Amino acid sequence: MAKSVDYIGGVDESGKGDFFGPLVIAAAAIGREHESLLAKLNVRDSKKLTDARALAVAERLRHHIPHDIVVIMPVKYNELYRKIGNLNRLLAWGHARALENLLARVDCTMIISDKFGKEELLKRAIMEKGRQIELVQQTRGEIHPPVAAASIIARAEFLKKMEQLRRRWKIEFPKGAASQVDRAGKKFVESFGEKRLEEVAKVHFKNMRKINDLVGRVL
Repeated sequence: MAKSVDYIGGVDESGKGDFFGPLVIAAAAIGREHESLLAKLNVRDSKKLTDARALAVAERLRHHIPHDIVVIMPVKYNELYRKIGNLNRLLAWGHARALENLLARVDCTMIISDKFGKEELLKRAIMEKGRQIELVQQTRGEIHPPVAAASIIARAEFLKKMEQLRRRWKIEFPKGAASQVDRAGKKFVESFGEKRLEEVAKVHFKNMRKINDLVGRVL
């Protein structure tokens, strides 16, 4: 296990607001030895980067900084959501899993997380796994380099999984949850059936009702 009193961990997710595709959670640890690399790559919130840039930066980060990635593909995501029944608790579970995997390899003095719900949810999830660490949850946590690095790694992995889904199903799956997503969902249901949406989408989203309405109008 790497040890450094200067390591600070960050954790962030990608895909939380996307109907199609997985939920991806990444945790990353940053030490003083990584400062020049982060400055050179201009590491910042992944939402401010193009897809191509996020993929390129993530590739460099994954080669040089300790990290862990948890990918929850739609089938597993839907199963967990039905079991847990709450998105914030599901996020806490995924964040805790990524952090535990990271902390098995590197010691951190602090973990910074973007604020997605009650702090107690993530603290409880971590403590249940036997970890006692200082946790900071902050709105716009991506301003901190460890969280920004984690956000880029998570987004790049989300993009890769979306491309894999596109190739498998030969359908373009738009990101987000807007009207173009509903139209893509309608096309998918007409081709493969509603049940198989569980293999590509987060079916608790309101898009499900809109997709069913669109399909119903055609029928």
